[in-house]
Amino acid sequence: MPELEQQLADLAVAVRWPATPQLAGRIRARISAPPRPWYKGRWAIAAAAVAVAGAALLAYPPSRDVVAGWLNLHVLIERVTHPPSPSPLTSGPLGKRLGLGSPTTLSDARPKVSWRIAIPSQLGRPDEVYLQTTGEAPSQGEVTLVYSARPGIPVSGQTGVGVLITEARGTVDQNFFGKVIGNGTTLEDVSVGGHQGYWISGQPNVFFFVDAAGNFRNETMRLATNTLILDYGGTIVRIEGDLTKEQALQIAASLS
Repeated sequence: MPELEQQLADLAVAVRWPATPQLAGRIRARISAPPRPWYKGRWAIAAAAVAVAGAALLAYPPSRDVVAGWLNLHVLIERVTHPPSPSPLTSGPLGKRLGLGSPTTLSDARPKVSWRIAIPSQLGRPDEVYLQTTGEAPSQGEVTLVYSARPGIPVSGQTGVGVLITEARGTVDQNFFGKVIGNGTTLEDVSVGGHQGYWISGQPNVFFFVDAAGNFRNETMRLATNTLILDYGGTIVRIEGDLTKEQALQIAASLS
């Protein structure tokens, strides 16, 4: 440390420092002078001028592009008189967007499942049929019938689907609906042709049941809207759509 102190002392003598200006008088004058209002300061006036000029220029479409280029802005400022229409749904099968399994036909699906696939005469033949037998499918598979537009049944603007009917072997109990029912969702016992069912109005998101192998399962409601769940002789039939209770019951009653 003594050696370092000596080197610093020698450096102080060798460095040529600039002359110190006489600041005492100038500082004393600034302290005694009355404060200037903030809005009269040079920077405040300059900022206000820039803001006014910017607002005026942006009000006129020809100027906006010039200002954007001058400031090197990588955006386009433009006035939208008519907002664009929503992008159309992607082309292709309706059910492809819903993860329903593999597309098939009724004739091909029937020999691959252990139950008789029920078709609602109220809706006619489905527009699309999907079969799921592997992965997350129930133990004996699952069949989904997809219906597009039908008289009196609105089509979802998000999916383009009017009604989904999903069938799988298993059982359902009212106690399973504890996690389904929430604010704005109601559950009602119904009976269709002697078959026990449940009408869920609102926006249920999850459906619980026990499949044919005794596995407890939960599945996402694809349309997240009113749903009728029916025990159709050991086959769980799930009818989803923006349907009234009466419409859902009529569809269920026409199953054959």
